[in-house]
Amino acid sequence: MKQYVNVEEETYRQTIFNDRVAMINQHNLEADLGLYTYKLKINQFADMTHDEIVQTVSNKFQKSRTTKISTKSNRNIFRPPPNTSIPAAVDWREKGAVTSIIESQGQCASDWAYTATTALEGQHFLKTGKLVRLSAQNLLDCSSEFGNDGCNGGLVNAAFQYIKVNEGVDTEASYPYEALQGQCRFNQSTVGATDTGFVNIAKGNETALQIAIATVGPIGIAVDDLHDSFFFYASGVYDEPACITTDWSHTMTIVGYDTFNNGTTKQDYYNVKNSWGDTWGWYGYIWMSRNKN
Repeated sequence: MKQYVNVEEETYRQTIFNDRVAMINQHNLEADLGLYTYKLKINQFADMTHDEIVQTVSNKFQKSRTTKISTKSNRNIFRPPPNTSIPAAVDWREKGAVTSIIESQGQCASDWAYTATTALEGQHFLKTGKLVRLSAQNLLDCSSEFGNDGCNGGLVNAAFQYIKVNEGVDTEASYPYEALQGQCRFNQSTVGATDTGFVNIAKGNETALQIAIATVGPIGIAVDDLHDSFFFYASGVYDEPACITTDWSHTMTIVGYDTFNNGTTKQDYYNVKNSWGDTWGWYGYIWMSRNKN
């Protein structure tokens, strides 16, 4: 149970909480009527205003801070192998390439760091057969010279570039998460994995995205998360008409895709791992609409 500094604060938070309950109940009632394909629930954000949630967990990275390295990386576009067929469904968790632990970034916009480590953990497993948790804190503390800004946000590409130049990122066990940016304490002797580069998937090309998921492994993505429907997502196929595609505010990792079929409705979706703890979403995951836009 949360503790508040005084009665006034508790009353204020209770009012926000009550409004959230009413909003969620109304949404879920309409979902039961078929107006939505997903449901919402109360979670750790329920006593916070919309702006407070944004300030707490959304990536506030300023695009003007993007370094020459990360800008140049936009030219490296994933080119699907010719004549590649797309499987009907993929789940890298079943193949052992995704840790069962749902990371919790806390009051720190470290989504970019967790997206980088989750994707690299998958690649390291596929190459070595060993699934090793990697240190998001290492990236928070040490990749500023590549344009990242700690708990204010950052770029997944810049994290990968840091790891490449640094010749590795430490394990989570040796460099545990603290939810704040501190002094760089990287230790070469406790490196868990490294990378040799990365590529981007052309914006809006879902065919290329699905081929990459099927043939490469877990894939980092950037999305617009600035909606209460996202903050309080519970289950179902998430489809928010107000989402924008011209900018992003949060990064996560796609670990597979499939089609929901209850006998009357079929909905394609991506299975996406978040870093907001296992009380958010469907045990830390969200099904995001696929082949929709």
